[in-house]
Amino acid sequence: MTCAGRIEIGARIGGSVLVGAMDRGSVLEALISVFETGRRALERWSALDVQWANAILALAGLILAGLLANWLAKKLVVHPVERLIDRTPLRNEAGDVRALVTHLANVVPAVFLLQGVPEIAGLPGGLVVVVQALARAFIVLTLARALCDLLELGNDAYELKPEAAMRPIKGYIQIGKIIVFAAAALLIVAILIGQSPVILLSGLGAAAAVLMLVFRDTILSLVASVQLRSNDMLRVGDWIEMPQLNADGDVIDIALHTVKVQNFDKTVTAIPTAKLITDSFRNWRHMREWGGRRIKRALRLDQTSVAFLTPVQWEALRAFAILRPYMAQKDAEIARWNQCNHVSGGPAQPGVNQRQPTNLGTFRAYVAAYLKAHPRVSDQGTLLVRQLDATETGLPLEIYCFTTTTDWLEYEAIQADIFDHLIAIVPRFGLRLFQRPGGFDVALARAGDRGQGAAAGNEIAPSS
Repeated sequence: MTCAGRIEIGARIGGSVLVGAMDRGSVLEALISVFETGRRALERWSALDVQWANAILALAGLILAGLLANWLAKKLVVHPVERLIDRTPLRNEAGDVRALVTHLANVVPAVFLLQGVPEIAGLPGGLVVVVQALARAFIVLTLARALCDLLELGNDAYELKPEAAMRPIKGYIQIGKIIVFAAAALLIVAILIGQSPVILLSGLGAAAAVLMLVFRDTILSLVASVQLRSNDMLRVGDWIEMPQLNADGDVIDIALHTVKVQNFDKTVTAIPTAKLITDSFRNWRHMREWGGRRIKRALRLDQTSVAFLTPVQWEALRAFAILRPYMAQKDAEIARWNQCNHVSGGPAQPGVNQRQPTNLGTFRAYVAAYLKAHPRVSDQGTLLVRQLDATETGLPLEIYCFTTTTDWLEYEAIQADIFDHLIAIVPRFGLRLFQRPGGFDVALARAGDRGQGAAAGNEIAPSS
């Protein structure tokens, strides 16, 4: 309190005393009483200031002692632990241990403040209660953070196991963190308002509907995570496709609320965990486990190039060694059929009633034999060469087989090698690939028309 304030209060007290003294008729006694009362008031105020100053200094000293204890705890515990961790092959676990020890060391100053504040003389009881409540709340919060660090440490240690990719527990760890912080928040509120946590819990029943609304996504994600793990539908490292969310790549993280997918263009798509249950997605993991990848592609042939093979063309195809078993079997089959049905072609229409091989059927047999002999085509999966429905873009001849590898680069190289060979070999069978006319085709057609026109003009010129 300032000197001006003290003088004002003293004047008020003196005035009241003076009025009382004047009523008794003794002005001198009144003045003596005023000065005596002012002297005693000044002594009390001086003693009160000294008491407050001592209390504040004691509180500041207690805080400094707590900070010093925190520094010593970190110096004697945290730093040696960090140096010990640096000598180990730990990765993420090192950061978890540092955070855990640091949070535990932060409890020390709060404990000093909690135990020392009641011992300071002169502090009001209300202030002591507030400081102790804040210290307890800080201790609860710090211990909750340390417990979360311990859960994270357990998750990082679990991820070192080989089966961690198949059954990650990160979602359950996040649920544990939510429970820890929810319990810590409940305890902190109970400490600050001075009520039992049981009373607060009894009041949560009325707020259950609000909590269900607030934690709706968390509950759905938890249920989805349990279903994904119990049915082994998803693992870290799986290649999944989810076109509706533009996800096509490898799973790099499975958390409670989201699943992160690194696409092949190195972007990352975050998929809500619940979406993996409500929507469909394709998982390529079983393809990798099986060890082969499917080739399913068609050659589109020009239907006008399909024809019967003449005996000369048929014999010329015997140059392909992989076709000889098929041709021998076909020769016997056709001869037997023609003989059983007593058919033969006449001079006007040779082979009309006879069964004859076609260039398309022979080419189909060649493709099947080529695939069976290919060293990088698996003999464990389905292998077939089939015709699809003819369209305005030609007759599709589909190749359906599996490679012996799932590596992307090798798979593309094998597929390209197969179709390079087939595209190049098609003309040997008298077939043509269907292709829409391009500028080169139009130029050739126009050049041919001009050549025919010039030839026609040369024929007409001599007769004119």
